[in-house]
Amino acid sequence: MPKPPERRFTRLDPRAAAEAAFRSPKTAPPLPAEKPAAAAPGAKEPVTLRIDRDILDFFQADGPGWQDRIVAALRKAAGK
Repeated sequence: MPKPPERRFTRLDPRAAAEAAFRSPKTAPPLPAEKPAAAAPGAKEPVTLRIDRDILDFFQADGPGWQDRIVAALRKAAGK
């Protein structure tokens, strides 16, 4: 059985164009700007924190303000 002809890539070939688009750039991208050294006093930083359900239920039992109560408990534990 004869061998099928090899596929030749040209500039108009969509596959070759897609592969070229996803190749890594020749130069490194510019580095992101550094964060400020110190945040404003009292500024809150959004984070993701995994807490056991029973602990979360404990802090949420008293209603709104449960996040502030968690922060207060963490401050106390950190000695601040």
